[in-house]
Amino acid sequence: MNNAESSTVASNLAWFKSSYSGAEGGECVEVAASTAAVHVRDSKNPERGNFAVSPASWGDFLTYASVSA
Repeated sequence: MNNAESSTVASNLAWFKSSYSGAEGGECVEVAASTAAVHVRDSKNPERGNFAVSPASWGDFLTYASVSA
């Protein structure tokens, strides 16, 4: 999937802000899941693009992040 395809797919997703993001703004990420990938972007600058990882990789990341927190 190239950047143009990724942007089109990403614009049709239901994005939500991380539960770890504070209400004051700051460093926030947004996540959107599709059947093929989990997309991540900067909530302050969503037009800048996003990256996508497999659902399995996202699960591994969440496991690591929860153990490290």
